[in-house]
Amino acid sequence: MVSGSSRHREVVAEINIIPLVDVMLVLLIVFMITAPLLYRGMDIKLPRASTNSIKPSERKILSVEKNRSIYLDKEEVGLVKLEERLRVLQGVSPDVSLYLRADRDVPYGTVVQVMDLIKRAGISRLGIVTEPLPKEALPR
Repeated sequence: MVSGSSRHREVVAEINIIPLVDVMLVLLIVFMITAPLLYRGMDIKLPRASTNSIKPSERKILSVEKNRSIYLDKEEVGLVKLEERLRVLQGVSPDVSLYLRADRDVPYGTVVQVMDLIKRAGISRLGIVTEPLPKEALPR
């Protein structure tokens, strides 16, 4: 039977965050243990010298404009003669560095074709020139 004083249960409308905190602490400990194991570099303190024994390599700039015209430094070179010019350049200076500047509206296939010509000419040092993002566009 029901007793004279009935008990009223109150509904608790709060989120219990204790299990969430427990899980977060376990994850924190796991990441603290595994993060140093993922480190692949080495800490090296390089010696200082007043002279530089490394010779600066020859640097050339290859530009591809929106209309697909190609320039080696400031001289216009067609796509047909590009590989020949690059082979001559690589033969004169084997450690030549080439910087590729391509307009953002140039089709991707054209840029890949130019990069393929560079590799076939035997130039292994290739850098792609970009513009830095404005500070307000950087992810936070």
